[in-house]
Amino acid sequence: MSNSPSLLTVTTTTLLLIITVSSASATFRKIYAFGDSYTDTGNTDSSTAPSGFNHVSSPPYGMTFFHRPTNRYSDGRLMIDFVAEYLSLPLLPPYRDAKADKSHGVNFAVAGSTAIRHSFFVKNNLTLNVIPQSIGSELIWFEKFLEDRNQKFLEDSEIEEALFWVGETGINDHTYTIGSSVESSTIQKLSIKSITSFLQALLTKGAKYVVVQGLPTSGCLPLMMYLSSDDDRDDIGCVGSINKQSYEQNTVLQTVLEEMRQQFPKAVIVYADFWGSYHEVMKNPGKYGFHELFEACCGSGGSLYNVDVFAICGANGTTTCKNPNEYVNWDGIHLTEGMYKVLAGLVINGTYSQPSFEYLLKRREGGKM
Repeated sequence: MSNSPSLLTVTTTTLLLIITVSSASATFRKIYAFGDSYTDTGNTDSSTAPSGFNHVSSPPYGMTFFHRPTNRYSDGRLMIDFVAEYLSLPLLPPYRDAKADKSHGVNFAVAGSTAIRHSFFVKNNLTLNVIPQSIGSELIWFEKFLEDRNQKFLEDSEIEEALFWVGETGINDHTYTIGSSVESSTIQKLSIKSITSFLQALLTKGAKYVVVQGLPTSGCLPLMMYLSSDDDRDDIGCVGSINKQSYEQNTVLQTVLEEMRQQFPKAVIVYADFWGSYHEVMKNPGKYGFHELFEACCGSGGSLYNVDVFAICGANGTTTCKNPNEYVNWDGIHLTEGMYKVLAGLVINGTYSQPSFEYLLKRREGGKM
């Protein structure tokens, strides 16, 4: 994984966007974000949420920072929120909020979305818990947004000078096919193909600054731990087979990104190592202020991991921990604000980004007119 020089100082209690914010201020005027629930800032709500997570519009979601639900799948801010704050930009509004001020960017990420198009899941009779959106759907939304802007005052610089954040995409593809006859290798192949097409479309449209987030250590999620066999564990106590699956897909993704750097030499394409940064926290939790690695902060209390597939956070009978920032996981699948803050810092400071975020900022500064 990347070992680029650090811009941030990490203490033993919290991570720390203690950086010279002025150096990043006004570097980008807009952010366009894509992905799934790890990046979604409000494109889904309780009526459109993935199966089981239909309490996202109710407390205790949003309790830590916003003090109210914002349809984010966490107790507070997400990684993309910390990126926006670092760049001195407003938090990104969801695309589906017609009344939002979108002058500083838009978030097209949708909880439950997949890399592979929905038709694949229909063909394989896997639509029970699958929402119809995919990263391809988000691209269509982005194109529609550009068309609407073009009727007003869209300039080429709105794309060329924007930061494109392509959040984690692909966990849901694997999750939706658990227990089916579809091979994980097939999901990996089709996911990478879809992500490649998506990135090529963005870069062809003129995107010059793109951050692509890999899959996390999915085997460390409490719900995955709950559903797996106790003898399927790796060196950090997580589900080994799932973490290996995510790692291998990330390896293929990084090869694709390197090929794209050759194809689009004027663009800066950064790999944000979600897997490596998550793994680092799991190995050294105390260094980052975490005391609970595997138990969900908000859940039913019905298992070792405080997770029950029939009573996810917010449902009747669920309870919430008093100190979410000491927990890695929020509701069994999604992370706490504290964890997102740590991960954002590890990416921004260059420890887990390749090339470094600092390099991206310098290239952007050098490209200003």
